[in-house]
Amino acid sequence: MLTVSLCVPLAGGAAAACLSQAEARQAVSSGQARPLGSMAGAAGGEIVRADLCEQGGRLVYVLSVLSGGRVVQRVLDARSGKVLK
Repeated sequence: MLTVSLCVPLAGGAAAACLSQAEARQAVSSGQARPLGSMAGAAGGEIVRADLCEQGGRLVYVLSVLSGGRVVQRVLDARSGKVLK
């Protein structure tokens, strides 16, 4: 399940414009982003919230992850799965 919000604040005061559910499905089906399930290993914990957003000209997953009893935010490149933050 992909939860979508209008914008997500990121480090340094930057904000990412997040896609609607329909836009996110289209991005995945067209190959612009990998499916969220394929990001689970890189997330480093249980994903409790996920947003597919555009930031700096690329798509990123902004994830809230339950790790070590705390919820932390992780940002992953939506194509490669590389952890950006």
